[in-house]
Amino acid sequence: MTESMNNLPDPIDLDAHRLDRARRDDVSEGAQAPEESAGVLVPLSAGEVESMDTAYEIALDDTDDDPATGKVIVPVDTPGLPVPVADGQRLPIIPTHLHPQNLRATTTRALARAGHVTAFHAVRSPWYATKFGWFAGRGLSRLIGRQMRWWWVPNSVMLEQKAADAGELKEWEKIHRQLKATRMWRGLVLAAQNLGLAIGLPIAWNAAPAAGLAVAGAAAVAGLAHYGRPAGQTVLGTAVVAPRYRKLNSDIVLRAYYAAGLGKPDKADQEVRFGSPMSRDAKNTGSQVVVDLPYGKSWSDVVGVREKIASGLDVHLNQVFLTPDKTSSRRHTLFVSDRDPLAVPVGRTDMLDCKPRSIWDPVKLGKDERDSLVTLSLMWNSLLVGAQPRKGKTFFARLVALHAALDPYVKLIVVDGKNSPDWLSFKKIAHRTVFGTHPNPNDDNPIEHLQAILDEVLAHIDRVNSILTKLPVTMCPDGKLTKELARDPRYPDLRVLVLVMEEFQVYFETEDQAVNKEIAAKLSRIQAVGPSAGVIIESSSQKPSGVGAGDVGRLFNRYRDNHSARFALKCGNRIVSEAVLGGDAYAEGFDASALPVGDEYRGVGYLYGVTDNTPTVRSFLADAADADKITTAARKHREQLGTLTGEAAGEEIERATRDVLADVLTVMGPDGKAHWDTIAGRLASQMPEQYDGTTPDAISAQARALGVSSVNVKRDGVVRKGVSADDLRAAMARRDSTTGR
Repeated sequence: MTESMNNLPDPIDLDAHRLDRARRDDVSEGAQAPEESAGVLVPLSAGEVESMDTAYEIALDDTDDDPATGKVIVPVDTPGLPVPVADGQRLPIIPTHLHPQNLRATTTRALARAGHVTAFHAVRSPWYATKFGWFAGRGLSRLIGRQMRWWWVPNSVMLEQKAADAGELKEWEKIHRQLKATRMWRGLVLAAQNLGLAIGLPIAWNAAPAAGLAVAGAAAVAGLAHYGRPAGQTVLGTAVVAPRYRKLNSDIVLRAYYAAGLGKPDKADQEVRFGSPMSRDAKNTGSQVVVDLPYGKSWSDVVGVREKIASGLDVHLNQVFLTPDKTSSRRHTLFVSDRDPLAVPVGRTDMLDCKPRSIWDPVKLGKDERDSLVTLSLMWNSLLVGAQPRKGKTFFARLVALHAALDPYVKLIVVDGKNSPDWLSFKKIAHRTVFGTHPNPNDDNPIEHLQAILDEVLAHIDRVNSILTKLPVTMCPDGKLTKELARDPRYPDLRVLVLVMEEFQVYFETEDQAVNKEIAAKLSRIQAVGPSAGVIIESSSQKPSGVGAGDVGRLFNRYRDNHSARFALKCGNRIVSEAVLGGDAYAEGFDASALPVGDEYRGVGYLYGVTDNTPTVRSFLADAADADKITTAARKHREQLGTLTGEAAGEEIERATRDVLADVLTVMGPDGKAHWDTIAGRLASQMPEQYDGTTPDAISAQARALGVSSVNVKRDGVVRKGVSADDLRAAMARRDSTTGR
């Protein structure tokens, strides 16, 4: 490819139109290497055309290959050209698809194709037998006719007639004598042939083994059928229809980049150049090349005109992918897929085998645009998932949670703010669950349960850190939780804890601002100190911005922004996409609002913040039935190991129905009345696991929600809002009589 570019006319003296014309002229001058003749129509013999076991659905261009006319497009690069590699790297000795880790998939694809082709032709074998007989008969007739014409020497008649018309008797006699001699010789040859067949065939029929006769007969019939088939037809049908796709060449790429305003062909310092041979990718799913932009152009310039590049290449936007290069800001890799890879489903999750997984191993999320597996390590990371409704957000979040569920040593807490059926199957294994924001059949007091759970998580973090600080360096070398410690039966408190927050924004905008502030503060604290103690947070939201006001809004943004990994599916606009992926993502060319729309694109999104690259992921599928099957297996794993805990084990939530009234009455002691700030201080001091960080406003709001009035209380000469012990007892009596306690 580089040689063909060096042979091009000087671009300084040519505008874009003349450059294209000059290259076409170069191609037409004579024989060239395959790289130089890219895009040129070349003739094929009828045999070569008809030997193709490929049919085509549509033609991309009027000049593209057409088996009926015997012409095909010459590939851009010769087969076997290496894929682009960085300078100084060695090319792989063994092709990528034959590596040990890929051999199984390669073999599976080859066997699947072979099996399909075999079955296709086997079903049609009766019709093939009829066609073979008919074509073989035509072939035998054509063969006899051709031999007769060969014996007669038909072209000689024209020579005789020409000599007779000219009155050249001697010339005519000479031609006639030679013609008679030729016919005599050829007649003897044919007679010997026929005599040999007449004698040899009966002998072979009686002497040769049946298998040999069958093979010879089949070969003869196949040869005659091939010879006698009508023009344009094949003896067998086509089992595989191969889709057409555009193979790139340098002219097409340069045209696209110049049309997008990324360079000028008539200025030497503004030329677009290539940093690698143009070739097929390792999985043969598309074409790729390393592109060097002109000096002064950078990554931000090319990502802003990706749609124009797609237009210049005459392909869909979804087929064009750009990857920055670490060696230079003006260098990147252009990959053009043969078809829209985002519309190709990747199938169901392999977790349907229901085998145990480990939270310490990466979770398999799906495949990227290059059909490579995309994984995410959950340990020490928190994940934010955002999207419009019905774009696959819950399915993706549940997929990640199912991986955690299959680790029997993980404590799973599921908080579903939208109270949907999507997460009900997790009740089988979840340590704690919360559904909705108001009392409902799945949860009689979700807000209070969530507050208690957050207290429990904070207490868990404190216990883990306390244990880790006392362990010897040999057991805890970096002062962090390890896989061995998390599974050590001597330390049941060191289990990894996964907190799933579905539609978490609803808990920042409840009807009580004091409760909002308390939840926001505790979630932010858990996110800040939890990862080092093995607490993993997975949050999802369809409203990742504009939630809350004042301290609540500030804490919401802090909680949202501190997720280390982000996954954005289709978003409503660029602002929402930035809220999910972060502000830098849009500058780098990743806008989830630009993701394609349609049922075939559900579950497609950007995975940002995990690696230097940001893959476009087609996530694996696990529907409600799959989730139920997996959680059922996950419960069996826990039962076998004795690791089932919490609600799934039938335990009452420890302070899950946190009795705020009883707690307040307890800390009031002999006092008949007390200020709210006094009560808050006593609760935090005497019951830190449940009330550490609580505020007077929060306690007042919770008590008032339970029917306790906030009254003026005079203590030490100061009148402030507080509570009466009699009001507390009356509220408890009303509650007990209603619930039957």
